[in-house]
Amino acid sequence: MPLAATFFALVTIAMWSFLAYLAAGLGTVPPFLLAGVAMTIGGLIGAVKLRAWRVPLKTLLVGVGGIFGYSLLYFSALQKAPPVETSLVNYLWPLLIVLLSPVFLREFRFQSHHLIGSFLGLIGAGLVVTGGHVHLDVANLPGYLLAAAGALVWACYSLSLKKVPPFPNAAVGAFCLISGILSLAIHFLFEPACTPSGKDWIFLILLGIGPAGGSYFTWAAAMRLGDPRIIGSLSYLTPLTSTLVLVALGGYPFGAVTGFAMVLIVSGAVIGSLDLLRPRAVREARMDGMNSV
Repeated sequence: MPLAATFFALVTIAMWSFLAYLAAGLGTVPPFLLAGVAMTIGGLIGAVKLRAWRVPLKTLLVGVGGIFGYSLLYFSALQKAPPVETSLVNYLWPLLIVLLSPVFLREFRFQSHHLIGSFLGLIGAGLVVTGGHVHLDVANLPGYLLAAAGALVWACYSLSLKKVPPFPNAAVGAFCLISGILSLAIHFLFEPACTPSGKDWIFLILLGIGPAGGSYFTWAAAMRLGDPRIIGSLSYLTPLTSTLVLVALGGYPFGAVTGFAMVLIVSGAVIGSLDLLRPRAVREARMDGMNSV
């Protein structure tokens, strides 16, 4: 996988690491207002190259459908199920990226180490999110299904970025801006009115520059340049790094369960990314996949 793709993937994970911390500081801000403002700011980042926003309608629909569709499903899930269990189900998306890679991209057939790494990451992410205590209630099934649908949408969007015709990365700004406007519309129609404080605006701007806006640009670059199986495995570092940020900045306790989860996630990321250490194997796998087409 190109070094640039690995770099963009890790930068995205680094930005997503601050999502929980910043969102926790915006506890009084309605979710669709939070998402709408952040994504609108992300859109303005890409507005420095407006000409790059001229993309085919199909590409635009894929971008908006992925970013807004995921946000709509995830925040709707949070309204119907507890946040811990919702987040646990939501973290199926890295595994789905690995599993669906050969469906979307026939040259990227998954191998045993991709699956092993993803499952270890999923278990570790589950431990981090739940603290080892899971209480799945059938009464919350609609919320779980919405979270699972959101994970599927994000995985399909991520993989579709390699299938649509090439486009300037600045065009992601159009995806963000339209998604932000749609989210704000939902806020004004269905959520209670809210006037963010000065501190809230600082956090909202940071979200828009980083985990809920700027990260969409680096994620698109990583997925378009790199191996989705490796990126999917690396993505399970997100709940771990997010927890470490909460420990460092938010006073979140670091217990034995979190430590064990760290071992699982890091092991899964290393196993799932073995191709980074074996570039020849990557080339051979791609050639085998192309020859089988």
